[in-house]
Amino acid sequence: MTIIMMKASLSMSPRSIMIIIAAFLIMMALLGRIFFASSLTQSHVHGYTMGTKYSVKYHHPEGGFTPDTAQKQIESVLDEINRAMSTYDPESELSRLNRATTSDWIPVSDSLFTVLEAALEIGARSEKAFDITVGPAVNLWGFGPEFHSERIPDKSEIAAVLPAIGQDKLVLDRETHAIRKLHSDIYIDLSAIAKGYAVDRVAEIFDARGIEHYLVEIGGEIRARGTNAQNTPWQIGIEKPHHQYGRSAPYKILSLQDTGLATSGDYQNFFEIEGRRYSHLIDPTTGWPVENGASSVTVLAESCMVADAWATALLVLGHERGLTIAEDQGIAVLFIVNQEGVIKGYTSSHFPAERASDFTQIFIATFLVMGLALIAMAIGVIGGRQPLAGSCGGLGRMGLGCEAGCDQSCAKHDGKNSVH
Repeated sequence: MTIIMMKASLSMSPRSIMIIIAAFLIMMALLGRIFFASSLTQSHVHGYTMGTKYSVKYHHPEGGFTPDTAQKQIESVLDEINRAMSTYDPESELSRLNRATTSDWIPVSDSLFTVLEAALEIGARSEKAFDITVGPAVNLWGFGPEFHSERIPDKSEIAAVLPAIGQDKLVLDRETHAIRKLHSDIYIDLSAIAKGYAVDRVAEIFDARGIEHYLVEIGGEIRARGTNAQNTPWQIGIEKPHHQYGRSAPYKILSLQDTGLATSGDYQNFFEIEGRRYSHLIDPTTGWPVENGASSVTVLAESCMVADAWATALLVLGHERGLTIAEDQGIAVLFIVNQEGVIKGYTSSHFPAERASDFTQIFIATFLVMGLALIAMAIGVIGGRQPLAGSCGGLGRMGLGCEAGCDQSCAKHDGKNSVH
């Protein structure tokens, strides 16, 4: 076998050898990225919060941030946020604020102030499409914490709650972290921004630990950092809008790395009367459920809280006006629109272009392997008119063995198998 290797090597030019080495290194780099998992330990913790589920996947050194420790810290943060921002808990900080009828300044916690401040800013930038004071109309339509039978409110009922809606009726004091209500019936609903804020807070737990690879998800709102267990970007499916319970299918697969994602849709929380759908998404300017053809909006942003609020704002605006504002504001957004029964997607210029899927990468890697094998076989035949040691033209030299495509007649030399 040694003699054969020497003859084959001597019959090849230095240029041919360099080509094989370069191709081999390129192939191994690509295969290493696709096929070899991280040496870090992957852990997964999950549970319930805010009326939905949470899930966190992360990679850490062996014996590092254990799942039990992580879960305790996660649930401590989520409990804190619930106690501050839940409209379903009558004793939460937000519920007490909603019951207050005074126009005096009311001090609030830092976390609640952070969310209120972000909400008012996005409300102004979205031409008032995002409005956390829309709560009275949400409750009137039966989508709030109190149970209501499915019915269409009278126009007089809607007109009665509109005076209490409008973020211009809220004033914040940044120095004292206090809020002032300019209307006694102001009712704040943070359901369109609180989950995103919670995702960011959970992500901060892992950032503080120096963990560079994680995926945090709460009720569909997501924050991703680093890569998954296969050392590739986290793969996130965007659901195809549907209006029948129990049906779910992906519309698009996104590769996420170091970003937040939020999706808002009108197809999961709604009721129908006489063939007409009424969704939970209420236009704060009219008090009526939104009907503009946009079925869902997905926003990418560094902060999941920001993505969460903008997803709702842009869904209220609709894809035509929404895309214009998204371009002006530099927002990465995907609209999925139902146009007379046909589902179409529209993106802003800031939305990332589609990347090759894992299947495509594997196909390319396989193509490179086979191409390299053919080159090696050709060089072996042309250079020395003999196969390189242990293979069909060279596969055995790469450690792949006959199982990588060699047949029995090619795999044997001088009556014995030369691949070990």
